[in-house]
Amino acid sequence: MYKDIQAVAFDIDGTLYPSWKLFIRMPLHVLKNLKLYIHFNKTRHIMHRTAPLADFYEYQARMLAEVSSIKSPRAKEIINDICYDGLKKFFKKVKPYPHAYECIKAMKDAGLKIGILSDFPPEQKGDIWGIRDLCDVCIGSEESGALKPSIYPFGILERKLGVPADKILYVGNSVKYDVLGAKGAGMKTAYILKGFKKLFNIKLPEADISFKNYRQLQKIVLE
Repeated sequence: MYKDIQAVAFDIDGTLYPSWKLFIRMPLHVLKNLKLYIHFNKTRHIMHRTAPLADFYEYQARMLAEVSSIKSPRAKEIINDICYDGLKKFFKKVKPYPHAYECIKAMKDAGLKIGILSDFPPEQKGDIWGIRDLCDVCIGSEESGALKPSIYPFGILERKLGVPADKILYVGNSVKYDVLGAKGAGMKTAYILKGFKKLFNIKLPEADISFKNYRQLQKIVLE
């Protein structure tokens, strides 16, 4: 077992599935709501830097109202209808990375606890290609009151898993939000290589593990 880890937790977007598989299915949706998405991206940029909030969704709606012409009472409803629930139909056609489920099932069968920590609500992805049923913990960082790379959602993940941070391996695709965020919370990290890094097998120095596919991750962690 890799350095005595007791749990493995995963980001979802870009980690369990290739982001491009989602993007190619939603250009009309984005174009139809382009102004909203521009303002929502500005809002999320702000939210990534905020301290933990008692009501994340309320504050996010207020921030969206400030950067756009949307009235605050309607902002939360619009975010939910277009940016959260509005994407559910696209995920039904998105496939995960090859062998992702098999890798996580093997980890579960080996006695490791399994977690999900995503910056968007996990329920947006349904059963997460069957992976949700394997999870001991499945949370969105928004419900913790703060987005990654804040250490707060990682701390909630640690507490719910019941495993010390240094015994948790967190798997993600973002250097800033996943790798550095989890390392800041005391966890070990695994980074899924993309683009030229994947092509030339260039390991990410900030991560404990760099991997090109889920078969490779399974071998590194379990053997």
